[in-house]
Amino acid sequence: PTTQPYQNEKQTMADSLTCANKFCNTGWAEVLTHMSPYGYANFGIAFGLGFSVVGAAWGIWLTGSSLVGAAVKAPRIRSKNLISVIFCEATAIYGVIMAIILANKVKKPEDPVSELAEAWDYNGFYYAGYGMFSAGLSVGLTNIASGISVGIAGSSCALGDAQDASLFVKILIVEIFASALGIFGIIVGIIQSNACTFPIAPLE
Repeated sequence: PTTQPYQNEKQTMADSLTCANKFCNTGWAEVLTHMSPYGYANFGIAFGLGFSVVGAAWGIWLTGSSLVGAAVKAPRIRSKNLISVIFCEATAIYGVIMAIILANKVKKPEDPVSELAEAWDYNGFYYAGYGMFSAGLSVGLTNIASGISVGIAGSSCALGDAQDASLFVKILIVEIFASALGIFGIIVGIIQSNACTFPIAPLE
C-alpha cells in the first residue's frame, strides 16, 4: 500500500526520538515521583506565599475599585470601608506566616555530599517534602478563595454603604466570615507541617 513507506518513516523517527538510557523518564509519573523532597518543600513555600498574595491582590482590586468609585458620590464611606482592604491584606499575611514556618523546616544535610547515604531516612525525607508541599497548597488555595470572597463582599459593602449607611455593619459580618476561610487554611497547614522534619544525617 502507498501509506506503508510513510508509516515506516514515522516509526523510524519515533524510535530515534525514544530515549533508551536508564536516566530517561518514561512519563510524568516518574518525573513527579523522582523529584527531590527539597524541591517539593520549596514549591510548597512558593505556592503558599504566591497564591496568598494573588488572593489578596485580587480582593484589594475588587474592593478598592468599588470603594474609590462609590466615594466619589458618598465621601463619608472612605475611612470606615478601608477595613475591607485590611481584611484582604490579611490573606497575604497568612501566606507570609506559613512561608516563614515552612522555610524554617527545610534543613540541609550536615555533611556536604553529592549522594545521600544508603542509611538515610528516605521515608521521613519524602514525607517532609510531600507534607510541606501539601501544607503550602492548602494555605495558598484557601487564601485565594478567601481573598476573592472578601474582595467581592467588600465591594458590595462599599456600594451598599454609599446608598444606605445602615448596611455597613450587616455586610461587614459577611466579610468577617469570608476572612475566616483563610484562617482555616493556615490552621490546617500548620497541622500538616508539624510532623515534617528533614533528616540531616543517616540513621544509626
